[in-house]
Amino acid sequence: MLCRKITVKNKRGSVPVYLNVYDLSPINGYAYWLGLGVYHSGVQVHGVEYAFGAHEYPTTGIFEDEPKHCDGFTFRKSILIGWTNMTRGGIGGVMEELSEKYRGNAYNLITKNCNHFCNDACIRLTGNPIPNWVNRLARIGSLCHCIIPVSLNSTKISHHKIEDKVCEEEKKKLGSRSNSSSSSSSSPPLTATIGSRNV
Repeated sequence: MLCRKITVKNKRGSVPVYLNVYDLSPINGYAYWLGLGVYHSGVQVHGVEYAFGAHEYPTTGIFEDEPKHCDGFTFRKSILIGWTNMTRGGIGGVMEELSEKYRGNAYNLITKNCNHFCNDACIRLTGNPIPNWVNRLARIGSLCHCIIPVSLNSTKISHHKIEDKVCEEEKKKLGSRSNSSSSSSSSPPLTATIGSRNV
């Protein structure tokens, strides 16, 4: 079996940090035992799960969710990565720093995905990386980039919440209103502030 149990190093703190792993494909039921599979992951600390997903704006792609309940994915397992002494505010500061690197429009299935984010976050919080098997297919993909179709390399997995759907509907309504009122040049366009919305 290629999915070995990891031993936690550096117990330096009192707050546990978990990696929550989700299946993206039913084939993971078989591939997992070979150390392969397609996974989504999130970092759980202080009762909040932090993850990274794609969207079209140059704002953060990091989002918070209820632990072990990420919409659209099947929860597989929770792995203790280590401990931290950071407060909720300290964790928020780390996520704010990581948000500069992990923007929604920079998501890439092979080179900058949710598992890359979780690895960086876990190292920052505990000093320990995530298990290799969680992101093994992306590493294989980066080594075999000559055989991977360009369309797959730019594939984005997004995380859509109800608020995002409402935002899209508001954009359509605002766009139709601005088109119908385009004859009145005294009012500014209503869609000017939509692009700054964070996920």
